Amino acid sequence: MMEPRHFRTLFISDVHLGSKAAKADFLLDFLRYHEADTIVLVGDIIDGWRLKRSWYWPQVCNDVVQKVLRKARKGTRVVYIPGNHDEFLRDFPGMHFGGIEVVERMIHDGADGKKYLILHGDGFDVVVRNARLLAYLGDWAYDTAIRINILLAAVRRRLGMPYWSFSAWAKLQVKHAVNFIGEFERVVAEEARKSGADGVICGHIHHAVIQDMDGIRYINTGDWVESCTAVAEHEDGTFELITWRALASAVPALAAIEMHDEGELAPQAA
Repeated sequence: MMEPRHFRTLFISDVHLGSKAAKADFLLDFLRYHEADTIVLVGDIIDGWRLKRSWYWPQVCNDVVQKVLRKARKGTRVVYIPGNHDEFLRDFPGMHFGGIEVVERMIHDGADGKKYLILHGDGFDVVVRNARLLAYLGDWAYDTAIRINILLAAVRRRLGMPYWSFSAWAKLQVKHAVNFIGEFERVVAEEARKSGADGVICGHIHHAVIQDMDGIRYINTGDWVESCTAVAEHEDGTFELITWRALASAVPALAAIEMHDEGELAPQAA
């Protein structure tokens, strides 16, 4: 049995609880093996858009919420920065729910003295900001991609072929075509510079990475739909990108869960 790891800070985003594509069971096990003084939920934890269309809330979603609340009761500071899918929480800035603090954005003081601007990032997505209808249509399109993904995964398994995500491929093709990811990273990093921060930590585009951009450290936490990633800050201020598959391979019981669910992996519209 792997011993739990303890960090100074954990950053998690884009879980999309309420969506059938959400890997809530993966996140639940991740939280069992990872502790932190502070957990920052960087938006789109709950998928309000999908819940408005059709209610889907299995017990594992409750389990994830209860796990986070239990950590808060035991002394972990939990901060929730709403995204576009859970924007209803933006009406409650400064409020506390069960020990969870809601803020629009925040400055994180790293252990090494550096400052990081933390926000979800949807405010810098031109589609979400200026064309909400297109954003909703894109969300519907990824629902369709998820269904295609499940079908293709089943066929590939029967043919003895490795898992391949159609939805992840489609999403990257579209966003690379318009240079979306690179432009998003650039403008978010620039926002950090304007805020006097040394770096930025965000989510939204489901593209996990830690990189330096013209003197600004850009960190994206990824998601818990396709990549299943989180970012951890160590006690010395260094950051680590943790991938679920790396963890699952080290714990046989968790690896078995991943293999069982692998055919349902699919990314979510940002």
